[in-house]
Amino acid sequence: MLADKNEQRTSIEELGEFGLIKHLTKDFELNHKSTLKGIGDDAAVLDFKSKKTVVSTDLLVEGVHFDLSYMPLKHLGYKSVVVNLSDIYAMNANATQITVSLAVSNRFPLEALEEFYAGVAAACKVYGIDLIGGDTTSSTKGMLISITAIGEVDEEKLVYRSGAKENDLLVVTGDIGGAYLGLQILEREKEVFKVNPQNQPDLEPYSYLIERQLKPEARKDIVDLLEKLEVQPTAMIDISDGLSSEILHLCEQSKVGCNLYEEKIPLDPTVISASEEFKMDSTMIALSGGEDYELLFTIAQADFDKIKGNPNLTVIGHMTQQSEGAHLVARNNTKIPITAQGWNSFNAS
Repeated sequence: MLADKNEQRTSIEELGEFGLIKHLTKDFELNHKSTLKGIGDDAAVLDFKSKKTVVSTDLLVEGVHFDLSYMPLKHLGYKSVVVNLSDIYAMNANATQITVSLAVSNRFPLEALEEFYAGVAAACKVYGIDLIGGDTTSSTKGMLISITAIGEVDEEKLVYRSGAKENDLLVVTGDIGGAYLGLQILEREKEVFKVNPQNQPDLEPYSYLIERQLKPEARKDIVDLLEKLEVQPTAMIDISDGLSSEILHLCEQSKVGCNLYEEKIPLDPTVISASEEFKMDSTMIALSGGEDYELLFTIAQADFDKIKGNPNLTVIGHMTQQSEGAHLVARNNTKIPITAQGWNSFNAS
């Protein structure tokens, strides 16, 4: 909920647009030498010298991408930043700056926006990035968030979706499926709350899954890890829309096929138990769930020994000739064509 009736509510109108921006961003500091000018002028000024610049942007809409009945505004600010940074790390780049633009209806007091920006500030601190600008305006449709992330990378370290080769190994970070199940639990408890507002759910057994949904983390650590291991991925993408969709993106861009082994997909034990509780197939959740923000990448077979046994990385398959297509190799060794069943906002109810 936005604010208790007894809490202070400061109307945004009292500040005006420029006063609001100044108020919300007054405690943000600049930490990167590449940030010559941040907030306060007509445009930010960046200087990356010999580095290549990477830019990514996302639009998040209330009622489509998030539900404020169970998403705390501080978490929302944090997650909004993280989902953008994930795209930068998927290029094997280092994120350095963000811009944040916000449209809100008059049901949001200043204190609500302060909570949102507290989450943005927390993400900036954790990931070592500068907030350098943005915009605020009014909305008739609740809250809309647009964040642009900027990063830098040496040209020879850039990784696109298009570099995978036949026989490359397919690798995933972390574990898959938790964020989707976290969403199912929150939606279930929301419906229970509607019927009985006095009911206080025990969410402790689901804490990992709920955190994966409400407060995901971008895998900056993997970019650093691969550099230390002297492994240069041949192709990479972040897992935002489900494992199957991302694999197909890699295959299409790289003009290769793929064999994904069901038994190799990393699943947290809580994902398996919650899948059983919801009477859902854990493999399908991993393939189609989305919002895990792990990294999916390919490496040459010669680099296998460098990553072997690393707890952050799991080899889940290999790339094949394009003519062979993309397949899931099931536990019974049957091959099932992979189809894109990831989340699609245009089909979301």
